[in-house]
Amino acid sequence: MNPTFKACVVTLLCSVCTCLSAAELQLYTEDYRPFSYLEDGKPSGMAVAVVEELIRRTGEPARIELVPWTRGYHQVRQQANAAIFSTVRTAQREADFQWVGPIAHGHTRFYTLKEAGLRVANLDDVRRLGTLAVPKRWYSYELLAEQKLDNLYGVSTPQDMLRLFRHGRVKLLLANNLTLNGMLAEQGMRPCQLQEQFDLMANDSYIAFSRRTQAARVARWQRALQEMRHDGSLERIYRHWFPEADEQALADLLSVE
Repeated sequence: MNPTFKACVVTLLCSVCTCLSAAELQLYTEDYRPFSYLEDGKPSGMAVAVVEELIRRTGEPARIELVPWTRGYHQVRQQANAAIFSTVRTAQREADFQWVGPIAHGHTRFYTLKEAGLRVANLDDVRRLGTLAVPKRWYSYELLAEQKLDNLYGVSTPQDMLRLFRHGRVKLLLANNLTLNGMLAEQGMRPCQLQEQFDLMANDSYIAFSRRTQAARVARWQRALQEMRHDGSLERIYRHWFPEADEQALADLLSVE
């Protein structure tokens, strides 16, 4: 190969790589307090605070956009240089994304109204209590669909699920313990009105990058998150948003390597 031509090819390839690494990241999230929501027209929340710090540490050009969950989920499965957060990592989703995290650890539980006096111990009891409303793209919807739960009803948003529960259209609420208080407050409800039933599963929340995002870019984000664990900044953000955090769950989150 002519040396001059070879040098031009190498320069072109380096330029392409530089452009690819500099492409703006499209980061999608949903209205899901306290992880993410709009405040004075700007994204806010625990997960947003973590992502904004990761953007600062990596120096990545990025834009956070609040969208309906189904839209964001679809976009990230199609786009390059895109991610959605916070997303629970499950076996069903494992191959669809590249994962950075975890950024939070919680439990998905069933709840009923205290005044209803119900006791729900397992999925057979859930089947007997009529319609169960769950957002269509939630990991819990996917899990329960696999369990052949024939009373499962897919809704568009967590707010839709809460409204049905508040108005007595459904008897059960399925929620992450970390987001429960914020969800209830939006509907004018309080935690003391609810009765905890049984845990469906533990869950770890992640930032899910598209398969078409450069692996090296994803790795930079994971390294930056690990630095946040080591220097205490992840713990400070977590405690700010979850002042009554379960100490063991927090310890488990911070010990991830």
